[in-house]
Amino acid sequence: MNLILSKAVTASDTTPSAGDHRIREIAESLSLEHQIQLLTGADVWSTHAIPEIGLKRVVLSDGPSGVRGEDFDERHDSASLPSSSALSASWSPELARRYGQVLGQEARRKGVHAVLGPTINLHRSPLGGRHFECMSEDPRLTAVMAAGYVSGVQSMGVGATPKHYLANEAETERFTADSVVDERPLRELYLAAFEDAITEARAWLVMSSYNSINGTTASENKLLERPLSTEWGFDGVVVSDWTGVRSVEAANANQDLEMPGPVGHWGPKLLAAVEDGRVSRDKIVEKVTRILRLAARVGSLEGFEPAATELPAQLNAAAVAREVAVRGAVLVRNKDNLLPLDAASLSCVAVIGHNAEEARTQGGGSATVMPKYTVSPLAGLRKALPDGVKVSYARGAKVAEGLQPFARESLFNPVSGVPGLRVTFLAEDGSVISGEDRLASHLIWFGIGIPEGTVAIRMQTEWSPERAGVQHVGAGTVGRMRLELNGNQVFDGELVDDTNVLGAALFEPPQTVHAIETAAEQSISIDATYQLPESQVIPFTAILLGSETIVDDPHAEIAAAVADARRADVAVVVVGTSAAIESEGFDRKDLDLPGHQNELVEAVAAANPRTIVVVNSGSPVLMPWLDKVGAVLIGWFGGQEFGTAVTDILLGNEEPGGRLPTTWPAALEDVPVLNTTPVDGKVVYSEGIHIGYRAWLKQEAAGGAAPALPFGFGLGYTSFELGRAHAPQSVPAGQDVKVHVPVKNVGSRTGRETVQVYLARKESDVERPVRWLAGFAGTHLAPGGTESVEVGIPAKAFGHYDGGWKFEPGSFQLLVGRHAADDFQVLDIELR
Repeated sequence: MNLILSKAVTASDTTPSAGDHRIREIAESLSLEHQIQLLTGADVWSTHAIPEIGLKRVVLSDGPSGVRGEDFDERHDSASLPSSSALSASWSPELARRYGQVLGQEARRKGVHAVLGPTINLHRSPLGGRHFECMSEDPRLTAVMAAGYVSGVQSMGVGATPKHYLANEAETERFTADSVVDERPLRELYLAAFEDAITEARAWLVMSSYNSINGTTASENKLLERPLSTEWGFDGVVVSDWTGVRSVEAANANQDLEMPGPVGHWGPKLLAAVEDGRVSRDKIVEKVTRILRLAARVGSLEGFEPAATELPAQLNAAAVAREVAVRGAVLVRNKDNLLPLDAASLSCVAVIGHNAEEARTQGGGSATVMPKYTVSPLAGLRKALPDGVKVSYARGAKVAEGLQPFARESLFNPVSGVPGLRVTFLAEDGSVISGEDRLASHLIWFGIGIPEGTVAIRMQTEWSPERAGVQHVGAGTVGRMRLELNGNQVFDGELVDDTNVLGAALFEPPQTVHAIETAAEQSISIDATYQLPESQVIPFTAILLGSETIVDDPHAEIAAAVADARRADVAVVVVGTSAAIESEGFDRKDLDLPGHQNELVEAVAAANPRTIVVVNSGSPVLMPWLDKVGAVLIGWFGGQEFGTAVTDILLGNEEPGGRLPTTWPAALEDVPVLNTTPVDGKVVYSEGIHIGYRAWLKQEAAGGAAPALPFGFGLGYTSFELGRAHAPQSVPAGQDVKVHVPVKNVGSRTGRETVQVYLARKESDVERPVRWLAGFAGTHLAPGGTESVEVGIPAKAFGHYDGGWKFEPGSFQLLVGRHAADDFQVLDIELR
């Protein structure tokens, strides 16, 4: 039966409409078999098409800081934007919207209909492995930024997918952990972070998480119904995290789409459950209706007008990447106004640090995209500084452990005679099925790309090291591998994963590494063959060919860097984390910079007081040298334009506009909420409503330690004055509040200021944080410029959850300042 509508009906409304009625009619008209088929993916990345009703497939793709598309192929490059922690550090929902628009543009370019982002779980503990991928420790900042992101993506007619719903703040035992959270923190913190993306930005999808919440796995949890669908009016698709549906029982919850497909826990089992009455047909029709509604919105259902028919003007992805990196960078120390540097007065700059040359521009795991290029801080400085300025480089301290992919420009394909490597797919009898020329030595196939009948993959390349000496070359994967170097077999065996982590071959694969000596300008011939497993639950293969940096004498490396610093006008030390520390799949063990980086910074600063440290991490690290260096700039994982942005800030072409979206501790033992490891399968959120700066303030009030850097903190290159703020003296419960704050730029440069307004209550019958962020707004002013900045305070900021939203009458304080530990301007406000 052909149900294609002759007249297009809009799919953009979020209230019941004629279009919605027709979508439900189509859903009801399908056979039960077709309905069930639609509820599980057709493959790893897309839903089923049904040509008879004009339904095309809907393609989903990982974000959240780039759109990879259906493959991990570096030949199909993606824009790589800064990490979500960098975006959130801008405190700009307008910038978040443009960030989202770029992702929407990228999705359309790659034939993607829904982006799997933003990730808006909270920074409950700084040890969280995906901290970089999330936005903030504060639910208000997270909610506002997430809504901007979602609006931007969907302005391009592409669905956004806030994830991971819910209470998924850690990676340890992430598939089975049970997050035990009381109702009040669940509502005031973890659900609040999602709310604006649903109620304001009207997200078209939500992803349920792997973990359980209070004993019930997310894909079967009643939280998918209330508040998501009932209170918030969500009418989109709840998609599972990949393999997150565990049973037919999830079909009785508001879980709509099981990914990946085509085989899962639904299919024939769900068909049987409907036929014997364990799952109602109405439940199935509702899920199908939601999937068809999504298809209509993104233009995959004929007869319906897509939700976005007039797209905004195209943005330059690289320019937005650079702007986010600049505006998210946080200057946290600038002794004697060392920054910005005057390039004209420099003769020699010492650039130091492994991450200066091999910067981490994105986090690890499913967030990974393949950019066409990246700019390192070293490359950025060398390009920007005048020809007469000498730029020296010393590694100083090794950061990256284990094998790292070969630099693309160092590889030669001996089969095709072009740069890169040759990949050949082999049949069981050893015959060639097909071959392709690749550019990168980290090869990933997830769902597509490996021809049917392939039993082995052969990779051939010639690698030219930068310098002569002993090289450490090898391969990393899970499974059977044979490796030859210069024609000599050095390994033939099984590389075994002992982590039991889905996708371990991508996150932290077992490796085999071998030493081989090279003369000057001598290359190494590499020939590796990987044997595919006989069966896979999910078709996923990842193979890394690369080299490992081995440092025989760490102190000699530091001494060489110190010598460079001593001769230079200024030393720029780039420190940071590695893929083995911040990634999906595992949590961090500590907050230390890896290797000898702290020792390196201390030594360089002792040799040259004009030492600038750039921190290249996605989340907090300990900085024991913070008060000993001239300047510190937190650059996060800064995307493909990271080096350009850092250079522009250091040289004063741009103002560092960021404010910390999370608290940075001085010592691990000081952190009030730290543990991410389940005990007997449970992660108990015993701190209640006190996470992040709220927990720090509670700890300080009891005489405990303060952090190194408070939430919301950040410096600039100019100075601002906040005038006398104005707000109503009394408001009825349930009413939003506007606070007006005069701001003046009293410095000599144009710059940004972020006005932050917190709420507090001295006497209360309800347990409350010492203070909590209620609203914020930014301004950009020239020297002498003034603006009355309006900060909106939502009514719920005054409320607390106790079986429903309640408002305690009486006196609150509005605290106006620049960060959570500021010397605030205090306004009293009465809640009636």
